[in-house]
Amino acid sequence: MIAAGAAGVGMLASTVPAQAKVVYTPDNQQIGGGLSLSLTHNGIADFVISNFYSSTSSTLALSIGPVNPSNEIFSTGSNRLSVFAAALPAGVPIGPNGKFKKRRGEGMANGIDLNGTCQGPWIHAHERYLGLKFLINGEVHFGWARLNVNCVYPKPIRGTLTGYAYETVANQSIVAGDTKGPDVNVDPGTLGNLARGAAGSYNRRDQQTTDETH
Repeated sequence: MIAAGAAGVGMLASTVPAQAKVVYTPDNQQIGGGLSLSLTHNGIADFVISNFYSSTSSTLALSIGPVNPSNEIFSTGSNRLSVFAAALPAGVPIGPNGKFKKRRGEGMANGIDLNGTCQGPWIHAHERYLGLKFLINGEVHFGWARLNVNCVYPKPIRGTLTGYAYETVANQSIVAGDTKGPDVNVDPGTLGNLARGAAGSYNRRDQQTTDETH
């Protein structure tokens, strides 16, 4: 009977789902020429946010792309010509049923001399969220990145990354803006060298490009 009871306890333990945890990182980074985002702080970028500006052609564009081709971004729809990365409000579920698109990159906000205005869902975004789908050890995980964006043509787009988070349990949805599950807060001072270093290198290259175009 004791052996049978122990076996039963073992079977019950094996069926208990993994406890969901949200790993949240507060941040305050300006997006200059670009910024690499590693949600897990493992030194490998998951996504790159690019901020292009050319004074000679009056072209500006903010976009996000996956570093790993298997990573995806929550998008606004299925039309390839008009699709953007969605600017999600807080409270929206980000999970298996999301409108994720496997593309090389998604626009967020842009402006060109043809119409002289900014366009896209991120042009005046305050505390809006990117929905992110990425792999950890070959398993799908979901996360978000929170940004403030302001686009006033023909000035460079101003963008700030104010925080990001991911769900530790594979295939488990996360809610945009959720920092608890229970939460694991990460001090911004512990960010991986890649996230900071790549951002710096992007900014330097962008500054050189901008100087050349002035």
